[in-house]
Amino acid sequence: MAETGFWDNQDKTQAVMKELKNLKDTMDEYQHLKGRFEDVQTLILMGYEENDASLIPEIQEAMNLFIADLEDLKLRTLLSGEYDKYNAILTLHAGAGGTESCDWASMLCRMYQRFADKKGFTTEMIDFLDGDEAGYKSVTLQINGINAYGYLKAEKGVHRLVRISPFNAAGKRQTSFVSCDIMPDIEEDTGIEISDDDIRIDIFRSSGAGGQHVNKTSSAIRIIHLPTNIVVQCQNERSQLQNKDRAMKMLKAKLYLLKQQENLDKLSGIRGETKEIGWGSQIRSYVLQPYTLVKDHRTNEEVGNAASVLDGNLDSLINAYLKWNAQMQ
Repeated sequence: MAETGFWDNQDKTQAVMKELKNLKDTMDEYQHLKGRFEDVQTLILMGYEENDASLIPEIQEAMNLFIADLEDLKLRTLLSGEYDKYNAILTLHAGAGGTESCDWASMLCRMYQRFADKKGFTTEMIDFLDGDEAGYKSVTLQINGINAYGYLKAEKGVHRLVRISPFNAAGKRQTSFVSCDIMPDIEEDTGIEISDDDIRIDIFRSSGAGGQHVNKTSSAIRIIHLPTNIVVQCQNERSQLQNKDRAMKMLKAKLYLLKQQENLDKLSGIRGETKEIGWGSQIRSYVLQPYTLVKDHRTNEEVGNAASVLDGNLDSLINAYLKWNAQMQ
């Protein structure tokens, strides 16, 4: 028991030190921004005193960069939720639309990978199920970085795509749907105990690209929690045991969140509402034909450059959601 207490104290100490570092980094960033603002003021004063219009472009550029970084810092002050600082586990499920939706799932997967790259996060594919002709029927990503869940919680829900189908010889416009579920990857031990009688474990062969990439052993794991019907899968680890451990950790995290909620409304704030993956349930629409527009139906935020959004530039949409969510609370 003494040894267990020692490790518990070590974990608490590390958590406190990590939090102190985050606070120090925020204060350092504030001081840096304050210095940059003073530099802009000095440039403006010099321009007035010397009547030098050539300084205007330099002042404008410095001011634009300052405003962008200030907005980013202000945004991070909204990431104060209990789970916001954690890594994120993102799962996409193709819905109505068949092959089109599977392809749409792969496009969204790429979008979130590009977003993570731009934020300095790392990504790891935990599990995937290929579509019959293209894309993914489902795919799960682990996204690691400070506040990864805080940012990506804005993405929970159904995403709708409208475009000319590349899989339709007639070139007709097609609508596709994919659901996105986001969960925080809770690092500490949740204390959740799972009875063997409450779960069913399926073992299957990992998906692969074919040829030398095919996994020769059945090492992928699917765990179904019978009382709640929660399903988790993992296939990216090297062994069946590692996949099982990873899947159990994911299951415990989901059950922990369920246990912490006093009502369904609070649950919706963490997992997002469970809706049919189809018409009338989308949180965001991506229109590529006959015009280009991405619109979030919760905040009414719109971006005309759909290609930029699909390339991972989600900041304006996520920022609008976080501000909207803060006002709703």
